[in-house]
Amino acid sequence: MIIPPGWTIARLDQVADWSSGGTPKAGRRAYYGGDIPWAVIGDLADGAVRATANSITQLGLENSSAKIVPAGSVLVAMYGSIGKLGVAGLPMATNQAIAIAQPREGISREFLFYYLMSQRDLLNAAGRGGTQRNISQSILKPWPIPLPPPDEQCRVVEIIEDHLSRLDAADGGISTALARVRALEEQIIRSALVDATSTMHRPTPELPNVGTDDSTIVPLPPGWRWVRLDDVADVVGGVTKDSKKQADPSLVEVPYLRVANVQRGRLDLSEIATIRVTAQKAQALELRVGDVLLNEGGDRDKLARGWVWEGQIPGCIHQNHVFRARIKTDLDPYFLSLTANTFGSPWAMRNGKQSVNLASISQTVIRKMPVILPPSGESGRIAARVTEQLDTNGRLREELLAARRRSATLRRAVLAAAFSGRLTGAASDSDLIEQQAPELDEAVHASTEVRADEQIPLEAPHPG
Repeated sequence: MIIPPGWTIARLDQVADWSSGGTPKAGRRAYYGGDIPWAVIGDLADGAVRATANSITQLGLENSSAKIVPAGSVLVAMYGSIGKLGVAGLPMATNQAIAIAQPREGISREFLFYYLMSQRDLLNAAGRGGTQRNISQSILKPWPIPLPPPDEQCRVVEIIEDHLSRLDAADGGISTALARVRALEEQIIRSALVDATSTMHRPTPELPNVGTDDSTIVPLPPGWRWVRLDDVADVVGGVTKDSKKQADPSLVEVPYLRVANVQRGRLDLSEIATIRVTAQKAQALELRVGDVLLNEGGDRDKLARGWVWEGQIPGCIHQNHVFRARIKTDLDPYFLSLTANTFGSPWAMRNGKQSVNLASISQTVIRKMPVILPPSGESGRIAARVTEQLDTNGRLREELLAARRRSATLRRAVLAAAFSGRLTGAASDSDLIEQQAPELDEAVHASTEVRADEQIPLEAPHPG
């Protein structure tokens, strides 16, 4: 690690006092719902944590390893989303998946926070474990940190925040543009599905009452009908993962789709997991070209989202949180999926169930979802026209997403340059950041194969 004159290299346990939280025993109602904010990893969002999704009571605090974290403490995720950060915006407790750093005298909290942010990819590479990668404080405490004098720490933080504020403004513009693209796509789909250019003299929609809230259905052109999903498709759930069976050699190993693979209007097949199941189960759940995939759970606005299977992966099945709708009538699968992603999504939000962190909709309920059935042959023609229009929008969306990825790379470059002492606050900083960005992207990819502590050797310990 190359550092400027006047800087030293310290360990994280030399610049902060480290500890972790705890969890009151689950199921004890007297331990939860009190006045003490209790932070979990989901509450961390690269900024001040001023509110938490959960809280505990004084009794829960006293009967667990949980402890009150002073406001201003830096919080670091050690499980799953390794390196995710937050700063306690008020006194709170945390669970054991979060490491707590209280900076020592002469150490800028912001300097420590941004340095840990700069190390996120390397910390993640240092994680261990299969189902949920994790690190421990034994990895965090000896982790090296370049350390300038206190005044220089403040100057580095000012330069970082100046650059990041400009990137924040750019990201805000990208997010606004993406929202407009999504709104335009929604308008294109809805107009095409119900022929919104001619709304006069349409009868009130008729759909037998089955005990669901169907207030999203709208008038349709003559000859079109609202029906239930079960009327046009056979809907089945997928396989439930059983960890105990995954080492059974008598089972067959097949690829399977998870909720993360099934996005609204597309399939993300960049990462495909495998699972061991019986040969009979693999055959029964094997996806066929034209199957419509619908998500069962996740965030509330993700219910019923999905797209059409095109046979991309032979022998692929689906997990229990993804429904498969196999069409049994004259209805184009893309038309059905477009209906589910627009009219079906708010319907599923109203008719699904919400737990503390997740929403879900049962197989019984989703079979009752209203879907549009046009006259014979119409659905394919409409779906083809909409898909062509969406392709144009999709190219714009990809350009915006590429800009967002570029922004993330520039953020890493800002932090890398700052903690090597190369940022001066002058206009030339921009050129330096631009030059470093491609190299940094390559280093991030390489970090998944090389241990982080092999990449950054500890050179000279900070005195004291």
